[in-house]
Amino acid sequence: MGIREFHIKLKAFRVKRFFFGRRRNRWSANKPSWLIPITHGHHVVDHHVIKGGSGDSDFDSVVIQREQMDHTELWYFGIFDAAVGDGVTKYMQSHFFGKKLKECHMRRKTKETLKRAYLGVRTKIKEAHKPEEETCRISSTSVMVINGEKLVIANMGDYRTVLCRNGVAYQIIGRHNQSTKRHWYRKLFSGTKYSKGSELVVGSDRIDSDTEFLILASNGIWEVMKNQEAVNLVRHIEDPQEAAECLTKEALIRMSKGNISCLIIRFD
Repeated sequence: MGIREFHIKLKAFRVKRFFFGRRRNRWSANKPSWLIPITHGHHVVDHHVIKGGSGDSDFDSVVIQREQMDHTELWYFGIFDAAVGDGVTKYMQSHFFGKKLKECHMRRKTKETLKRAYLGVRTKIKEAHKPEEETCRISSTSVMVINGEKLVIANMGDYRTVLCRNGVAYQIIGRHNQSTKRHWYRKLFSGTKYSKGSELVVGSDRIDSDTEFLILASNGIWEVMKNQEAVNLVRHIEDPQEAAECLTKEALIRMSKGNISCLIIRFD
């Protein structure tokens, strides 16, 4: 290789680093999906601690699942209240993970299947309740990570997922609230809840070099702290298990009365 050729290649490399940054190589198309670093940790607080020793045993369930479909790596994460249970997960198992899908159709199919899973479970729960009974409040949140590049997020009720991008908290919102180019997320300083009752919101986004981590959490977290506040509390904690425990402990300190469950996903 001549000196001139080497100089040109070195210059091109520097220009690439200038535009994409030192972390951008994580999303190289040539990098095998299973090598993309995703770490996670979760913590669920015993209801006896929250409710002073009551006999209530309606715990949240946490799901963490990794699937390899040809050249596509899928991570499925979720926090579901006792009413939802494993209903959404079972539907995804039989109607999504068991299918052989092309990567180009993966995100659209994920959104469609998640939506059908949630709506189906919600319908069954409502049908099981008599009209004179108090309205059942259904809450859960789940995330699908596709090849470490794409996110599909579903929120129902008071549980939600918050994304930290370059230190800023973003929350999934419905199409009627679109106000930015990234229409599925909006910076929320107020902590306003957009999901009322058992409303379902499903959205998608890309994981880029500024995407740091996701917080999946129950109502017991969000009723005592705002989105940005939660991000600020755990952003400096590299271990996702430690970060999840930190958020749940903080919710207890603040005397939260709701379900306290948290799952942290880091993109290192």
